[in-house]
This record gives sequence, C-alpha cells and structure tokens, in this order.
Amino acid sequence: MREKISVIRNADELKTWTRQQKLAGKTIGLVPTMGYLHAGHRSLIEAAVKACDVVVVSDFVNPTQFGPSEDYATYPRDEAKDLALCDEAGASVLFVPTVETLYPNGQDSAWVEVNHLGDHFCGAQRPGHFRGVTTVVMKLLLLSHADKAFFGEKDYQQLTIIRRMVSDFGVDCEIVGCPLVRESDGLALSSRNVNLKGNARKDALVLYRGLLAAKALFASGERRSEALIEAAKNVIESVAEASIQYIEVADPDTLDIFKDKTGERVQMLMAVRVGGVRLIDNMRL
Repeated sequence: MREKISVIRNADELKTWTRQQKLAGKTIGLVPTMGYLHAGHRSLIEAAVKACDVVVVSDFVNPTQFGPSEDYATYPRDEAKDLALCDEAGASVLFVPTVETLYPNGQDSAWVEVNHLGDHFCGAQRPGHFRGVTTVVMKLLLLSHADKAFFGEKDYQQLTIIRRMVSDFGVDCEIVGCPLVRESDGLALSSRNVNLKGNARKDALVLYRGLLAAKALFASGERRSEALIEAAKNVIESVAEASIQYIEVADPDTLDIFKDKTGERVQMLMAVRVGGVRLIDNMRL
C-alpha cells in the first residue's frame, strides 16, 4: 500500500528526504506549481508518478515572478484542496515553503537569468518575470534532487526557457513537457480562471477560437505571419471585453519570431486580458 502523502515546509528537511530516496535507489519526479491546483496540474502529477518512484509537488506562490502592480496578493490559494488532489494523484510529498525559506536573503539573493528567450512575449509584458521563474525553479531542482521535472505546455515560453537553463547549467534533470489541458469547451485550464466573473468566462473562449482560426488558415497553405496573426486577432477583437497584449508566431524550439514567412513548424502564442484577467494560450499550427 502506498504511504500517505507528507507535507514538508523546511528546505533542509526536503533535501534530507530526497537524499534518502536517492540513496535507496529511487528516482525522483518534481512538479513545480503555484498551488490552487486543477486538472492540468493533476495530469502533470500523474505523468510524474508514472515515470518516477517518488514525486515532490511544490506549492509556492513565488513573489519574485510578479510585478508590483500584478496579482500576487490576490492569487488564489487553497492548501487543503491542493493536498487532497496531490494525495489522490499519487504524489509522495507536498513541499510548501515560506518566502523566507526560499529567499533567506530577500532581494539580496542570487538570481538566475536566461538571455534572449525571455525578452519578448510575456517577458516584454512582465519585466523580471522570468528571472523570478528561473531562480525559483533552479532552487526547487537543487532541493529536490529531481531526475525529471514536469511542466505544462500552456506556459510554453516558460517551458522553453527552463529547458535552456537546465541545458546551459548542465543540471542533471530531464525537463518533461506535458500537453496543455483544456476545459470541454476549449478554455485552457488556469488557476486564474476562477477570477473570470459573469460573461468573462464565456468571452475567454475567444483565445481558443482565435488559435483555431489561425490553425485552419495555416492548414489551407497560408504561411504569411501577418495573415495568420490577423486571423486570430479578428476573432479575439470581436469581443469588446478582450484586450490583446500580444499575438505572435514563432519557431517552437528557439521562439524566434517569424516576421514575414513562417516555416513548417510554427507555434502561435498569445496573451489577452478578458474582464481584467490576464490569460495566455498557445497552439502548434
């Protein structure tokens, strides 16, 4: 019978536990999250459980990836619900550190940055965001001694940046990208979806419909980046409450933006505010 999930809040305790697992010959999977878990997170945990002997899920709303005017204070949190989901999905440990645990030196901490890949898309809209992401992920990788770490493809730019970071630093951990999970009507699962009030939930479907419009145009043979972006833009702008932050088409490996003609492998990425809630989505065209 599988042991009941444990909650660890101390970084040294997590390091000790994961070292013990390594000495016992077990492989360790890591699923970094900011909590308020949903079916998308569950799919990551289940993938980790299938691939590894033990699984650590981190539950930490990371302040260093939020800008001063962003929603750090109001980001949804529910540790009890997260613990129940992790236990049901088969995780071994829920790591719930405090800010002081991961950033004992505050703003005087050491930082990890990946150049170029974070300069555009969400990086341009949220200065300093990816420095916060890469720094906290590096800390979690080191604390967990993970053999594999699992990330969703909804945060496609984040996944690409983390892969580059791990490669450049020679971190002995495989970064596993897992498919984006959607609601039955196509809305990409996100912890922020809970903030979509009234008609905003229905309006948010324009992201998915915009991506599908671009995908259909690409399938018909269109390779002009401007035309593909326009197809998505026209759908999204049909909703008055939707405000586009960016829509781009890029190489799925390098994230280099196609300015004129695209290649045959194309990723469309977008960020749109709907009813005041910032949503991101992406699709391979």
